[in-house]
Amino acid sequence: MVATVLAKVRGDYLDLKFVSGRKFAFRPPRTIVIPFASLETIEDARDVQLLFHEIGHAIMGHRDFKTEVGRLKMEVEAWEKARELAERYGVEFDEELALTELDSYREWLHQKSRCPRCGLTRFQTPDSLWHCPRCDIIS
Repeated sequence: MVATVLAKVRGDYLDLKFVSGRKFAFRPPRTIVIPFASLETIEDARDVQLLFHEIGHAIMGHRDFKTEVGRLKMEVEAWEKARELAERYGVEFDEELALTELDSYREWLHQKSRCPRCGLTRFQTPDSLWHCPRCDIIS
């Protein structure tokens, strides 16, 4: 089943380039990195879902982000698109996997937003700088 799905994906997204790398990733504008020699060597449904997530970034036209909240927004959008792709190709969508992956970004953002001096939650401005309302630290 996975091989059939991946053959359809390759045929439907001829404009995407799939390259082997260390982990699943999207490299704008059209490159999907997979931790396998080729699409044909993917056998696990979990990996198909991670692939759909990266394809979701490409479909959504994600390029870059100014703020970490913008990054999280892109991740949510890519998971929503992965859900649509799973439905389209008849692959069971593992909500728990998507939530776990998104939680890792949320936790990272929570840690990043904490002021190293006082622990208060900082805010990030469009110039990508973090500001602490108590300490007036800019980083």
